[in-house]
Amino acid sequence: MGKPFYVAAVMSLFAATAASAQSSATVYGIVDAGLTRESGASGSITKLATGVQSGNRLGFKGTEELGNGLKANFQLESGFDLDTGTSRQGALFGRQAYVGLSGLFGAVNLGHQYDPIYLSLDSIDPFGLGLPGQVANLMNTSNIRTDNAITYSSVPVHGFSFNGLYGMGEMPGNRSANKTLGASANYINGPVFATLAYDKLNNDSRNPASAGHRLVLLGATYNLGPVLAHAGVETEKGIGASDADFRSIMVGASIPVGRGSIMASVISKTDRCKANRGAKQVGIGYLYSLSTRSKLYTSYARIDNQNAASYAVGDASGGGSAVERGQASSAFTVGMNHKF
Repeated sequence: MGKPFYVAAVMSLFAATAASAQSSATVYGIVDAGLTRESGASGSITKLATGVQSGNRLGFKGTEELGNGLKANFQLESGFDLDTGTSRQGALFGRQAYVGLSGLFGAVNLGHQYDPIYLSLDSIDPFGLGLPGQVANLMNTSNIRTDNAITYSSVPVHGFSFNGLYGMGEMPGNRSANKTLGASANYINGPVFATLAYDKLNNDSRNPASAGHRLVLLGATYNLGPVLAHAGVETEKGIGASDADFRSIMVGASIPVGRGSIMASVISKTDRCKANRGAKQVGIGYLYSLSTRSKLYTSYARIDNQNAASYAVGDASGGGSAVERGQASSAFTVGMNHKF
C-alpha cells in the first residue's frame, strides 16, 4: 500500500468527520521509542526499539447520538514503527477497525477487534502487556486481535460485566477452521478486580502447523493501599494434533514511588507433557510521569528456559532476540512514551 493512498484515506476521513454535525470524532495516538539491550542466540544487541511500552498508533474514533440512549460508534486504528516510519500488522487499520451500536443493552461491534482474554491479561499484568517484563512473554494472548469478529460488551451491573467474541473463520468448505470463541466475566468492587476469561481457537487451515488451543485465565488485582497486588493463573490445552498442556502462574506488584511506580512480577510456566517446554521469568521496571501524557520508563526481564523451551524476552511490539532451546533470554530498556 503506497503512501499516497494512506494519506488520501486519512484526509478523506477528516473531511467526512468535519461534514457531519451530529457526530463527534477524536484523533488520538501513541508514539513510543527506547534503547534496548537484548541477549539471544546470536549474542547481545543494542537497538533503537519502537513501541516498547505501547505499540505506536494513529487512531480515529467517534460516536453519533441516535436518540433514546442509542449510539453509533466506530474506531479505526493504524500501527506503525517509529524508528523507520513503516506500517505494522500488514493492513492500513491493522490494530482495530470496527463499527457498532451501544445503549442500555451494552455494545455490539463488528470488525477487527481485541480478544477478551488479551484484554483480561492486560488488566492484571503489572506491566500492562508492554516492556520486557510483560506477561505475554510466557502467557498465551491467543490472536490478540481477531478478524471478522462480532463482539458484545455488557454494561456493568453491581460490579459485574461480560465480554463475548465470535470470530468467523470464513474458510470455504470448512466452517470450523480458524474460528475463534472468546469470553470474559469481570468483577469490580472497591479494591478488588477479578476476571475469568476463555478462548478457543480452532485449527487454521491456512497454517497447518497451528492445531488450535483452549485457554482459561483466572486473574485478579487487589489494592492494598500503597501496593497493588497482581495474580493470574492460565491453562493452555492443544486441540487436535497439538500436544500443548501448559499452566502459567503469575504474581506481581505495582508500588507508587514519587511521580512514578515500580512494577515487578514473577511467572512460572509449567509444561505438563513430556516435552519439557517450561520456563520462568522475572521482571522489574519503573515508570516515571513527566505529565499526564508523557512518561519515561525502564525495565529489565530474564527468562530461564527448560530443555526444550525457547521463549524470548519481548515487549509490546517485538518478540525479542531468538534463543536456543534451554538457553536464557534477557532484555533491558529505557525509553519514552507520549500520548496525544
